[in-house]
Amino acid sequence: MANSLVWPCAIVIAWVVGEFGQRWTRLPSISFYGLVGFVLATTQSSFLPLSDSEPILALADVAFGLILFELGYRINVRWLLTNPWIGLAGLVEALATFGVVYLIASAFNVNNITALMLASLAMATSPASLVRVINEQRSSGQVTERVLHLTALNCMLAVFAFNIVIGLWIFRSSGDIAEATLNSLITLLLSLGIGAVLGVIVPGMLRLLGNSTQDATVAFALGLILLVSLTYTAKLSPEIGALAFGLVARHRRTTFSQTQRNFGALGELLTVLLFVYAASTLDWHKAMAGAALALVVLVARMLTKTLCVTLFSHLSGVSWRKGWLTGLSLAPLSIFAILVLEHARLRGVIVADELRAMAAVTMMLEVFGPLLIQSALDWARETPHPPESRDAT
Repeated sequence: MANSLVWPCAIVIAWVVGEFGQRWTRLPSISFYGLVGFVLATTQSSFLPLSDSEPILALADVAFGLILFELGYRINVRWLLTNPWIGLAGLVEALATFGVVYLIASAFNVNNITALMLASLAMATSPASLVRVINEQRSSGQVTERVLHLTALNCMLAVFAFNIVIGLWIFRSSGDIAEATLNSLITLLLSLGIGAVLGVIVPGMLRLLGNSTQDATVAFALGLILLVSLTYTAKLSPEIGALAFGLVARHRRTTFSQTQRNFGALGELLTVLLFVYAASTLDWHKAMAGAALALVVLVARMLTKTLCVTLFSHLSGVSWRKGWLTGLSLAPLSIFAILVLEHARLRGVIVADELRAMAAVTMMLEVFGPLLIQSALDWARETPHPPESRDAT
């Protein structure tokens, strides 16, 4: 009976701390959710059990799927085709990040497969922090749109690279390179396919009902629950499926109004659960053991992304300042990396301590990630209340 109450209690505690923390510090509320989960984790306080956490992981994937759907929904492919420098900037910064992190991990004597996994995860930016802060701040403008598009590209590249590395791990275990490569490629294609099919079916059904604006939130949420269930059954990637779902749904011209951002109360509740669960999987001792490598990787990753995006600023049509702020907004990583590692563990992949340490350190720094995004959007003057007006009040 007691075990059945711990997760609801943890979610309530995280929400209360987030609300009061936001009021007292003016930090985004999500900055506090992960900290509560980390404090309540089995390895820290033994409050949250992980022995029966797979159903909670499924709910966390639904929560993350809602966020990734919204991210994919906001991607404008025509804009990327009209201004290909944005996509090229994203590709260059992701590949540069991969190379830099791999070299750093190798310098720390991390084995080759683990270094490749670490480098592929470092390519990504956490959409959970980004989308939540943008919606809370009601931000809009060049920096906002560019960071959304670059984050989506980063996530897709990171999942693709990580699956290739998993394929190499399978090859080392089985010795069959064809099976390893085919397994990774099929996983990605089927995940994209499921998301794309739902992106056609759900908007089509809403149009037939004739009230797509009113019922879009519920229909898309149910579609994402179905998507997560299908990807679990087939051992596919719910992250790629959710991105494809949102991307295709947008281009089917289905209205998703501003009032439906974050999927309302459902999205709010699941976001709290997502951050609490992700932080609860982390181990303080492993975090401290690998803190030096993780901190070096985080600093190098942030500098690489910021530099690469800034270099493409004028080519892509914005000032150096806005290019720098866009790169700075790509800093958060944690939630994406943690969930990908959990899925790798469930697939039988041995997750090295260096990867756990990286995830733990990024989670502990989660309080600064949303603040960094919020500050960058303020400095870019893309929020309704820029820093000057706040000071005036």
